[in-house]
Amino acid sequence: MSLLKRFFFLPLFLILACLFFFPYKQVVAFYFEDSDRLIVFFPIAESQTFQIVYTHSIHFTDVVETYTIFEKELVLTELMYENFAVGMPSNAEGNEVFERKNGKYVITNMNRRFRTIDLRIGQVRANHRLIYKGKEIVLGEKIGYGKWVRIVPTRISLWQQLKGVNIIDE
Repeated sequence: MSLLKRFFFLPLFLILACLFFFPYKQVVAFYFEDSDRLIVFFPIAESQTFQIVYTHSIHFTDVVETYTIFEKELVLTELMYENFAVGMPSNAEGNEVFERKNGKYVITNMNRRFRTIDLRIGQVRANHRLIYKGKEIVLGEKIGYGKWVRIVPTRISLWQQLKGVNIIDE
């Protein structure tokens, strides 16, 4: 191979490799347990919100957790539920606002930050759902009932996108 071809193909190859493997797309990723095995993801811009909804195991009503992404963290911004049963807060903390709206208890102005969230997808009652951009996805159907996942805001490469499943744009 001539010297000219080497100088042309080597930079081209390096540029393509960088484009293919450089993590550029902001997503919320669901990894298998505490591994780096990507199961599903959905693209999200910083400051956009999504919700995780589940049926509480004691009082059998829905609990809605609203999150946003900020500086590589999941930020719980709002919590809505119907009963003060086991595990549900009875008041707000700090600058949070606790009120009753349309028969539900709502805590707003929350700023609880998490780098990751570990979640066991419910097998019996929980019926964990993701709500994003008007779509509702049953997580058990996409990930598997009873599975343990780690939810992480991260950036992924084109290669990772091809390996994972975008649960919003399927």
